[in-house]
Amino acid sequence: MKLASLKGGRDGRLVVVSNDLAWFTDAGTIAPTLQAALDDWQRCGVMLAGLAESLEHGGVPRERFHEHDALSPLPRAFQWVDGSAYVNHVQLVRQARGAEMPESFWTDPLMYQGASDGFLSPRDPIPLGDASWGCDLEGEVAVIVDDVPQGATREEALAAIRLVMLCNDVSLRNLIPAELGKGFGFVQSKPHSAFSPVAVSPDALGDAWKDGKLHGALLVELDGKDFGCADAGVDMTFDFGTLVAHAAKTRSLCAGTIVGSGTVSNRGEDGGPGKPISEGGVGYSCLAELRTVETILTGAAKTPFLLGDDTIRIEMKDAKGHSIFGAIEQTVERV
Repeated sequence: MKLASLKGGRDGRLVVVSNDLAWFTDAGTIAPTLQAALDDWQRCGVMLAGLAESLEHGGVPRERFHEHDALSPLPRAFQWVDGSAYVNHVQLVRQARGAEMPESFWTDPLMYQGASDGFLSPRDPIPLGDASWGCDLEGEVAVIVDDVPQGATREEALAAIRLVMLCNDVSLRNLIPAELGKGFGFVQSKPHSAFSPVAVSPDALGDAWKDGKLHGALLVELDGKDFGCADAGVDMTFDFGTLVAHAAKTRSLCAGTIVGSGTVSNRGEDGGPGKPISEGGVGYSCLAELRTVETILTGAAKTPFLLGDDTIRIEMKDAKGHSIFGAIEQTVERV
């Protein structure tokens, strides 16, 4: 099934969306919001699945679904933690600045806790106060979990995943070094993120969801041009079961916690840095990785970070070319 939160109230209005993203039906008789459904998933999950089936067969009232009417599936969440599952991305960034990567990065996931008090809608502008901050997109995959007990195993964590969605984890790259230099993590350099218009249950993803990973090309456009098509199921060092279990090592996770994959990143065919799409590669899911490759190959980055009026688009399509989650499409807006 596919779920969305339409605009209306701080936490939106829960609706079930058809598989082709053309129609929706109101789910308010089951739960008013997605968070309310997650809080009582044992009951609501079954009822929402039944409503989704009725929608597909034309058995319930329906209205046209328009992605620009959608908030992020969870407009705000109790917790948002983002990992760095694609260690290739981390390795490249550290290589560009001449820093050695600890061997533990391949066995112990990196993770930070982000701002979850409010998320941007998938078609909201990205507010940027100062161009010198180095605004960047980060195309990612994210999951929403049910309650996860402290110390959960990978298998228990994987079984707690209720929904899958896409993410634009907005980053202010030029603020990151100073914050990390304090040894206390991100705050100012990680403003509000945005998620895809629709969140999808793992069973509805079919073969695209396998071994705790979402398989398929994450399509990223920058100002209307193809920028990246890395496969989210390739070069993912830590699957979502591992990421969720990592987050729950010392504390339980409440229903509605969002766990991100980090920037989707693929190695080049020769095992080295990936190439731009224009050179036959799969491109990139963030500007920082392209700038890193430029630095490694030429000694300096030449591609600028996002500026006012730059537009990004993040999407994933099925084998028939149909959008699975809808598209995140945002324009940078100076404020």
